[in-house]
Amino acid sequence: MTDNRSPAKPRRGRTLRNGRLALASLAAVAALVITACSSGATSGSSSSGGSSANSTVKVALILKTFSNPYFVWMEKAAKTDATKRGVQLTVSAGTTDGDTATQISAVDNAIAAGDAGIVITPNGNAVNAALEKARTAGLYTIALDTAPIPASTVNLTYATDNTQAGRLDGQWAAAKLAGKSADIAMLDLFNNQVVSVDVDRDHGFLEGMGIPVGSPGINGKEPASGHYTGGKGGSYKIACQLPTQGAIPGGKSAMQTCLQKDPQINLVYAINEPAAEGAAQALAAVHSKALVVAIDGGCANLPYVANGSIAATAGQYPGTMAADGVNAIYNLVTKHVHPAVSPGLGFFNTGTKLYTNDPQPGVPSMTVAAAKKLCWG
Repeated sequence: MTDNRSPAKPRRGRTLRNGRLALASLAAVAALVITACSSGATSGSSSSGGSSANSTVKVALILKTFSNPYFVWMEKAAKTDATKRGVQLTVSAGTTDGDTATQISAVDNAIAAGDAGIVITPNGNAVNAALEKARTAGLYTIALDTAPIPASTVNLTYATDNTQAGRLDGQWAAAKLAGKSADIAMLDLFNNQVVSVDVDRDHGFLEGMGIPVGSPGINGKEPASGHYTGGKGGSYKIACQLPTQGAIPGGKSAMQTCLQKDPQINLVYAINEPAAEGAAQALAAVHSKALVVAIDGGCANLPYVANGSIAATAGQYPGTMAADGVNAIYNLVTKHVHPAVSPGLGFFNTGTKLYTNDPQPGVPSMTVAAAKKLCWG
């Protein structure tokens, strides 16, 4: 939905009845105009404190971490777009995935600095109150990749359809199994907080496999065993479901724990490529041929897809998200152009494609060679 709210306007004066009252009223209106030009607008407005069409547009980019290449690429793309447009960009990040305290401080800093807007990949819903405070102060807020819960906490989200990304993985895996039993390891992001990207990707994978998600708002509520309906269909069981923090060490440790519990695992869903790479290391150590599917689409991950240690990955475009976010705030402030969601969605969809060298019937995908033209990093 497009946010069409406009900056607060001074109230019209009442009908003037004498010269003295007219003079006083004109002075009051002049004071209001001066105040409106020098201060921030109301929540969700098209201009904010410290930025206008005739001054530098100031934007805060707040990432999850500086350690994940996905977010490093966001930073690079945002800086490139900001330089091109003359935007003053301040960049910060949490110390780890899930660090909401550092992100809250960064939001407060953006408010204090009089920034026009905030572009953020939220580390969790604990940041929501700070983002709502920013909107009240007149900053335009945009989430990247991870929509807050509820999504209306920010003005707009730029993201891949994370459910569709997971669904592509699940559809590919079900087709590849060709009716064989699925012994599944689910390597999620967290197990101590609910984050939309974690739930959407996890549930998308289950939907692609043809497994009921159990509860729409949280992971781990699907039936532990049953029959999957994707591909030719077959029996399945969820052998384990563990957090990875979206990092290589977390993916490796979680996979090792899963293999200790069930050495027969033959399918691994991973929240992202770092977690998948960690899982692939653990699987290689025990000579397991389990299929690993992931999400992200980084160029550095393509060799894993090429050699089959990661069978398929749903490519996303973090640089596009970040550049679009910065550009949206710039256009809002300088041209009063309001960004909008994609038709039929509650966010702006930046797209996803499945990368694999083992294409399956009925599942759209592209090879590693073709993906090299689209990958990031």
